Amino acid sequence: MANRQIRKIAVLGSGVMGSRIACHFANVGAEVLLLDIVPKEGTDRNKIVNDALAAALKSSPSPIYDKRFAKRISTGNFDDDLPKIKDCDWVIEVVVERLDIKQQVYTNVEKHRKPGTLITTNTSGIPIHALLEGRSEDFAKHFCGTHFFNPPRYLPLLEIIPGTKTDPAVLSFLEEYGQRVLGKVTVLCKDTPAFIANRIGVFGIMGLFHLVEEMGLTVEEIDRLTGPALGRPKSATFRTADVVGLDTLVHVAKGVQENCPKDEQNATFALPGYLQQMVEKNMLGSKTGKGFFFKDRSTPKGDILALDLKTLEYRPQVKPKFATLDAAKKEDNLVKRTAILYAGTDKAGEFYRKSFHGLFAYVSHRIPEITDQLYKIDDAMRAGFGWELGPFETWDAIGVKTALDAMTLRQAQGGTASVAPWVNDMLAAGNTSFYKMEGGKRLYYDIPSKSYKPVPRAEGTIVLSELPESSIVWKNSLARVYDIGDGILAVSWGGKMNVIGAEVIQGLNKAIDLAEAGYKGLVVYNDGALFTAGANVGMIFMMAVEQEYDDLDMAIRTFQNTMMRMRHSSIPVVAAPHQLCLGGGTGSACTRTRWWRMPRPTWASWNSAWA
Repeated sequence: MANRQIRKIAVLGSGVMGSRIACHFANVGAEVLLLDIVPKEGTDRNKIVNDALAAALKSSPSPIYDKRFAKRISTGNFDDDLPKIKDCDWVIEVVVERLDIKQQVYTNVEKHRKPGTLITTNTSGIPIHALLEGRSEDFAKHFCGTHFFNPPRYLPLLEIIPGTKTDPAVLSFLEEYGQRVLGKVTVLCKDTPAFIANRIGVFGIMGLFHLVEEMGLTVEEIDRLTGPALGRPKSATFRTADVVGLDTLVHVAKGVQENCPKDEQNATFALPGYLQQMVEKNMLGSKTGKGFFFKDRSTPKGDILALDLKTLEYRPQVKPKFATLDAAKKEDNLVKRTAILYAGTDKAGEFYRKSFHGLFAYVSHRIPEITDQLYKIDDAMRAGFGWELGPFETWDAIGVKTALDAMTLRQAQGGTASVAPWVNDMLAAGNTSFYKMEGGKRLYYDIPSKSYKPVPRAEGTIVLSELPESSIVWKNSLARVYDIGDGILAVSWGGKMNVIGAEVIQGLNKAIDLAEAGYKGLVVYNDGALFTAGANVGMIFMMAVEQEYDDLDMAIRTFQNTMMRMRHSSIPVVAAPHQLCLGGGTGSACTRTRWWRMPRPTWASWNSAWA
């Protein structure tokens, strides 16, 4: 399995997911065969697949890195071109979510697939074991689920779900290939309804849908409380539901409710009254033009109106105001900010406590049902739903015992679900957190062994925040220069949005000094949610206002000279920007060596996170 090569991929099904999965494989250099059904009318037998691919290439955000890469994708149909899969190394099925249709496709695939070829499904709602009925031993050995999150180019989560007969070597290969080639966070799941991310994510959303009724909150208030302040996407809750489509959300919620009758929070997946009415009135979000928000095109500016959940009528938005958020926004560190939000004494603080308590109890009971390791739940939520802190990381930020004591008190008052027994056992044994740092490694609490184990990392992965202090060879208040081994230095910096000011410039120059004096190369990288928002324009603005033109000229020249020094250094300088990279930040990213950037997520980037 170690020598397996993936040169050609067949993607069966060219819908929203299939066409975009095809584009993502084209992005990494693979040759792709994209197939779909023959249309019932007309003479163009490839019209469905060609139209789907064309629509994908025109969509925003673009699923293809460079339009020229689309030449790596050839199209065809199941009737004429399925025999071509004999030349493919991996066949990915992405057809409609119906068991009978998928099984029919697999029967035809087995007629042409060469032994040893990987065959996977992108299903999100059908048990993997159910798909194997009637399949050959070789098919079953090389079959599993590979659940890409949409859009595949932007959302890094790839859930891998083994079948009952999947060869462990196949799973190991897919985990490595997903991380090393596709740039994914690969999470090995159990074959349970909705797998990991959707099970937790949809529970969280449905819980908020019920909580908004209980607490009398508005859609604007919920989205303000559950967005960037909490380290989550700007689309927050209701805007995300609109983009994804309420019909999709309802389908997944009903699926979990029907297929998980023993789930202690099964009732949470039931639809609240207002949501049921919205579905009946075809108020499904962006796809129908009306959802929790509505763009009134009759107004000059196209005002965005919000839905009144009591009357189901649209009204002008009211900007939410909470003292807890005002206090928390002064804290840039998300871990510290989360604790401030939880401790709030106003309605916002009460909201956070209720929502966190429900989430904490729920994830504690999902082990070992959906996974045996708690870090996989955090990985899945960060990579699939764009949370900066996963559920257990959020619990750690508040304090495991702090939250548990509050939950126990509320439980006595009949207000909060209880946590799983293993949490109390963990605390009783003197283990006070789910994660800890030890010897330069991040450890997680392993429930089966009741001990801490290192969080697995892909071979060669380095996380700067986990390096020991001894690896820092120079620092000032914002910048750090690390010795990351093999004769390579890394320079990173912090501060609000990682902007570049005088101390960062000092750090970049010092890093080049040290690297040129005795190292082989330099890596420019920042941990966290973004690379950099660019130059410190606030400082530049103040210089201009105070007419300190000589200082302003010096600052600009120093910045430019530093960028040129990085570009023309005598040692390789490699930048690894991610997410936000603006203005002057592109100067530090555009070195003379190779660099790549993950585009900034938009509302659409979280579209169909559970589909």
